[in-house]
Amino acid sequence: MATIRILVADDSITVRKRLVQALSTDTALEVIAEAGDGSAVAELCRRLRPDVITMDVMMPVMDGVTATEFIMANCPTPILVVSAASNRGHVLQTFDALAAGAVDVLDKPSAGAVSGVWERELIAAVKMVSRIKAIKRSSINRRSRVASASAKVLEDIVLPVLESDEAVIVAIGASIGGPSAIAKILSQIPTGFPLPVLLVIHVAPAFAPGLVQWIATGSKNHRVRVAIDGEPIPRPGVGEIIMPPPDRHLVVGGGCLWVTNTPHRHACRPSIDELFESVARECGSQAIACLLTGMGKDGASGLLAIKQSGGRTIAQDEASSIVFGMPREAIALDAAQVIAPLEGVAQTLCEMARRRGRAGDTICP
Repeated sequence: MATIRILVADDSITVRKRLVQALSTDTALEVIAEAGDGSAVAELCRRLRPDVITMDVMMPVMDGVTATEFIMANCPTPILVVSAASNRGHVLQTFDALAAGAVDVLDKPSAGAVSGVWERELIAAVKMVSRIKAIKRSSINRRSRVASASAKVLEDIVLPVLESDEAVIVAIGASIGGPSAIAKILSQIPTGFPLPVLLVIHVAPAFAPGLVQWIATGSKNHRVRVAIDGEPIPRPGVGEIIMPPPDRHLVVGGGCLWVTNTPHRHACRPSIDELFESVARECGSQAIACLLTGMGKDGASGLLAIKQSGGRTIAQDEASSIVFGMPREAIALDAAQVIAPLEGVAQTLCEMARRRGRAGDTICP
């Protein structure tokens, strides 16, 4: 097996040393260079072509987000962001880096961390990221620019008031690549979208509050908030985005939203399958569900349950997915009525919200 060649980037010499020491304990990994600022990272990436970059977001000369944008436009490389979840500014920058093309995020080690635990998490994360093919992107890719560039795409859609027998809820699930995908979709859904959206994105619990805040900051047309255990399911009208608290499942039942700490599923909590299957039971043919980019199979069986209950279902296509694992599993189960590129997901959601379709129908081309 070929050695995974790694470029380590952090402006702190102490953090870089710890990263290098941890990575050097695994014979499958080789640290080929270090950098203390974003400009050096970009130049070393162009010259050395590493297999993986560990990227800090707050660096001098060029920050990690700008460096990520440059790298994904000029020498696409899988990037693992290593950032402090305890710092609000760092967290928001972290999700900007994910929107710009970074693959995943790992919290920086805490002073009281158990010896060896964080190091094992780092090694596992680097190996996982190395298996993902980096996709070339435009250099203009920061979340705010994505939103402004695409906010008018669906402005001509007029959404009517829904009748009682039409859709009442949307459920969306995503994993790796999810923050970028969700930012794109929400930037295209027009003001006045009439359905509440229950959203699950796999993310480390330490970064979950920051993810909610990041999505809210970029979603000028939609209220974004965390679910309250036992609250009534929002009625159709003015849509809002509702997410689970950190390390909790979000499910529906008995007309209410529930936040649970039942066991992990597919090694995930929150689990997309837990949400989708509860939506299938509670809402049946009045549900719309969408499964986006991500590794593994979480959400595939839940999407099938929604389709079988008469609901409408979408899976992101391979070409636009950062990782095609979860959508591929759903498509293999024949769970998706529509297989859509990311650019078409918002349009499809709006069309599904506008008119009722029979189970099995392809509602949008």
